[in-house]
Amino acid sequence: MDLTFIRHGHAEHLLHYPHQLNQLHPGLTEQGKRQATELRKQIKILPEDLVLVSPSKRTIETAFLLTSSDKLTVCPLVGPRMFPQNPEFPVLRCDLIYSKDELNAQYTGLRILDFGLDCWLNGVNRMEEHLFEAYAGQLIVDTDSQTDFFPTNETGFFSIS
Repeated sequence: MDLTFIRHGHAEHLLHYPHQLNQLHPGLTEQGKRQATELRKQIKILPEDLVLVSPSKRTIETAFLLTSSDKLTVCPLVGPRMFPQNPEFPVLRCDLIYSKDELNAQYTGLRILDFGLDCWLNGVNRMEEHLFEAYAGQLIVDTDSQTDFFPTNETGFFSIS
């Protein structure tokens, strides 16, 4: 299995940084759309590949520019995660993820992979590290049958072969 992480394109909450970090569900800027379109020319997503997407507007928009919507599976485990995060820091609204109901209302045809997790309210940002590692390990095991695996998330771009 090849594993490729792709960070979302430049998003609205990064305009006039840091003054828009409390914008709820920021989408891509025109620059971010161009970035994703350029990336699409550099990678090849095959029909048998799995594309996991964070449940945030900017990552879903990025993924739509990379491949067809019928290839996408939304999973909160590839959502915004900065660890360790000081529990005294406020949660930024830009890092709040869509709920399953919001996803179904905003987008049609997206598959949701959640393993029955309770991380849809707060995401994975404040989840204890050992619990996150267990869930992430299960995600890798459950997706291991895929040829390539493209999580579109918040972490940056790197590839593991």
